[in-house]
Order: sequence, then structure tokens, then C-alpha cells
Amino acid sequence: MSMESGVCSYAELKVFSCYNRRKEVWQATRAISITWRRELSKFLFLQDKAPKEIHAILTETLGEHALSYITVKNWVAQFKRGDFSTCGAPRPGRPKTVTTTEIIKQIHELILEDRRISAKSIAERLGISRERVGSIIHEDLDMRKLSAKWAPNA
Repeated sequence: MSMESGVCSYAELKVFSCYNRRKEVWQATRAISITWRRELSKFLFLQDKAPKEIHAILTETLGEHALSYITVKNWVAQFKRGDFSTCGAPRPGRPKTVTTTEIIKQIHELILEDRRISAKSIAERLGISRERVGSIIHEDLDMRKLSAKWAPNA
């Protein structure tokens, strides 16, 4: 429920209904994502629950898979600042130095020379990781393996 308007969003209603109706399912499966845990924490915060109460409810619901009290406390602090986003902020990381136009062209040429070539052998020839080769083939070149040959996605 939004603090200003007093109206629940669709996600908040969904979390509320899941919490009330499927508590037993959650306890049985214990397979709840971090996003759902954050949404539930946000919903409980908007119901004027203290961090200790929110942590107690999460622990009761999720058992050993509940978040730590410190995490709940940090989330509540974010909620108080008005940050209700459920996904983390982009973090600076190592840039993708391998995915250059030259590498993409080299991979494309190798595939056109031999359509049966494997991603592993391409990686060995170019000296890059097999995962990066697969990513370039699938995402940048939009190709897939079809009957042991690389083919454009139709």
C-alpha cells in the first residue's frame, strides 16, 4: 500500500495474497526468490511493521531460508528513504573486452568456413572463453545449432 495514496499496487496485492493464502506452500517448498522476499518485506513495512516484526514473519514463513535481520533492517532503511525498487542498482564491473566487432567478425568467419565447428574449438582458436563464444554466437550473431550445424535463427 502506497504511503501517499493508501492504494495497493498489483505487486503488493499479489504478495499479500501469496502471504495469506500460500504460507503453507512457501513453508513446503522454501523456494522463494530474493525479489519476493523483498516485496514481502516492503508490503509488511507499508503495514507499519518494525524490522524485528518483519524478520520474525519471514523467519516463521521461510524457516532457515529467511533473510538475516541485518538485511531486513537495511531494506527497511531504504524503504524509509523512499527507495522501493526491487532490483539492485547497476554496479560498476569489469567491461566486456572480448566482445568487440573484430572478435564477432572472426567468429562469424569461422562459422561460415565450417558450419560444424564447435564453440569449444572457436574458443581455443581465438583464446577466449567458451561461454563468451556462446554468448556472441547466440546474442550477437543470432545463430543456433541445428542438426550439428550453426544456422541463423528463423
